Amino acid sequence: MKAEQLTAAVCEHGEGPVHSDRWAGPRWVDMLAGDVLELSPSGEVARRGVGTVAAIIRPRRGAGWLVATERAVAVVAGDALDADLTSGPELWTDPGIRSNEGGCAPDGAFYLGSMAYDETPGAGALHRIDPSGAVTTAVGNVTISNGLGWSPDGTRAYYVDTDTGRIDAFDWSADDGLTGRRPWADVPGGPDGLAVDVEGGVWVATYWTGEVRRYDADGRLDAVVDLPVQRATAVAFIGAGLDELIVTTSRLGLDDAGPGDGALFAIREPGVRGLPVLEFGG
Repeated sequence: MKAEQLTAAVCEHGEGPVHSDRWAGPRWVDMLAGDVLELSPSGEVARRGVGTVAAIIRPRRGAGWLVATERAVAVVAGDALDADLTSGPELWTDPGIRSNEGGCAPDGAFYLGSMAYDETPGAGALHRIDPSGAVTTAVGNVTISNGLGWSPDGTRAYYVDTDTGRIDAFDWSADDGLTGRRPWADVPGGPDGLAVDVEGGVWVATYWTGEVRRYDADGRLDAVVDLPVQRATAVAFIGAGLDELIVTTSRLGLDDAGPGDGALFAIREPGVRGLPVLEFGG
């Protein structure tokens, strides 16, 4: 498998790619610029600012989308990139803590991770936002809350706190939420965003080594794709058949950034299809 560069280095810190059939193309964020980006079928990149931080975006059921900003979540009624945003209340007040990655559960809840700007160990958390708007803390004592995805049958969740150097597994149900956390796969190179495929394999980007690694449903390393970048950040399956994998990258803090650092890449033939995106139910 090889990675093909789709865009110029359009992001300082690209993250959080996601696909929806209702959009013109895949979207992702330039996280610390506070921008949401969209790739058109013709290869043009549109972008729209939403605040000081744009951490993660997800479609809403039926219509619209949401975006996590620095300390809140904003919702959009329409599917267009430039549709009006309505911001919710702050989820925490500490200015040293910001949003960082997450995902939606099979029941429509939105799980939003957080971390300290200075990466203070244990300062972050994983918060659950119900479709009703109720907010609870699902996982505490997190350093860099990152990738989150669900198994094909929805009974297991895979989660990355980058500082641990691994992917953890949880049991999941609508009644009990995330339970039974345990180590699932050790991931060298700084595990970041992840995506799950129809076979239960987990694809994860590695921040420090610029790779995408696939672990099979039993947590065994199955494939490694080396990108021509220093920092790979997140992955998502796209296309009508969910048979391509896109990869976001970062040039944050790099004095020797190359032409691919900060660009969007595609793995055209990953050999397996992805799962449809889980949407927010609120």
